[in-house]
Amino acid sequence: MELKRIHHVAYRCRDAKETVEFYQRVLSMDFVLAIAEDRVPSTKAPDPYMHVFLDAGMGNVLAFFELPNSPDMGFDGNTPDWVQHIAFELEDYAALLAAMAAVEAEGLEVIGPTNHGIFQSIYFRDPNGHRLELVANTCTDEEMAELHRVAPAMLEEWSQTRKAPRHAAWLHDKEFDGGNA
Repeated sequence: MELKRIHHVAYRCRDAKETVEFYQRVLSMDFVLAIAEDRVPSTKAPDPYMHVFLDAGMGNVLAFFELPNSPDMGFDGNTPDWVQHIAFELEDYAALLAAMAAVEAEGLEVIGPTNHGIFQSIYFRDPNGHRLELVANTCTDEEMAELHRVAPAMLEEWSQTRKAPRHAAWLHDKEFDGGNA
């Protein structure tokens, strides 16, 4: 099997029009298409929906379903709020700071920038409560190669101990220097 790319990632929304307008205005996404049916194609269940698709760049598509006959949407109560999120990559740290100013100008609460060692990011929420992350990579090719190299050993250690492996401890000590790191 050879995957080409992710065709789309779908989430639920409360209001399709409000969601499309938010992603167009705040993240400059193009509204690609909408599909609406009165029956679910795969199950034939009578359950009307609006399915909207937004261009997230480079062939990546973010989609949402509005389901008016379903109970109000919620989130997984057993998963911490910060875990489930959608992350979008920006060009560089300057673009991240500009995006942060634009998001704050929308009146949205922003967390960050947060230094993750190999990238910096900010966090905010869409009108549905989905956590969004904007990311600027700040690592070198060599650092990424090292992280790739130690990933299997880290995963194996984690699976045995359920404690954070220290194979990439240098990440925690890395100082951020505005994108040259």
